[in-house]
Amino acid sequence: MHSGRWHPTLLIRASLVLHLLALLAVITEPGQWRWALGAVVVNHLLLAGMGLWPRSHWLGPNWTRLPAAATARNEIALTIDDGPDPIVTPQVLDLLDRYAARATFFCIGEQAARYPDLCREIVRRGHAVENHSQHHRHHFSLMGPRAMTREIQAAQDTLTTITGQRPLFFRAPAGLRNPFLDPVLTRLGLQLASWSARGFDTRIGDAGRVKTQLLRGLRAGAILLVHDGNAARTLDGHPVILDVLPALLASAAAARLRFVTLRQALP
Repeated sequence: MHSGRWHPTLLIRASLVLHLLALLAVITEPGQWRWALGAVVVNHLLLAGMGLWPRSHWLGPNWTRLPAAATARNEIALTIDDGPDPIVTPQVLDLLDRYAARATFFCIGEQAARYPDLCREIVRRGHAVENHSQHHRHHFSLMGPRAMTREIQAAQDTLTTITGQRPLFFRAPAGLRNPFLDPVLTRLGLQLASWSARGFDTRIGDAGRVKTQLLRGLRAGAILLVHDGNAARTLDGHPVILDVLPALLASAAAARLRFVTLRQALP
């Protein structure tokens, strides 16, 4: 988990130094401004590229797998995003009960406020509710630190009030972020979490393809990503997650993998 003090990554420190050197170069040798500007532009493109890579560690700590101790215990994490959904989530909870599996629900604050009883039911059944922002803005990765803080803190307040448990993890909308996010999460005491395998089940309506993608990543220490909110539908209108979960949960049980919440996997 994040400590109380922000520790910039090597890339962030190098970027800060580069900006300082570029400024000094322009002040001492004004004729070099083109080179200085070019270096800064390239640096910003690199930072943007890292923000577009959800599993990157270059902008700050990021759980892409469970810690070593959890992996050694044959634990695995199922994370479920974009809910709660009044139709899909109750069926997901019943499936999880059937296999005695624990999951982490990254809930959108405004969705949780719309269906607070369902959010409380998630926790009552032994699962965890974590922070997926208040509004799931598509432009989240373009926000500055103040806007990010407002968005994440609003979800913290909403989810804590509803469930009685303060979220410990944050997942950015679509997994996209920028260099401002890590210091914001440090101040709020949140740990960024992405995933090791996903099935793109908000876009792919073919349950077989989604299942293949997820089963390929089914191993100790994995963090799997599926969606109860914004779930794609099969040709007969069935939410993909409901067709995928039984095979996923059964395969994990056969491999003696135990589904835990992210907070249960904390060192």
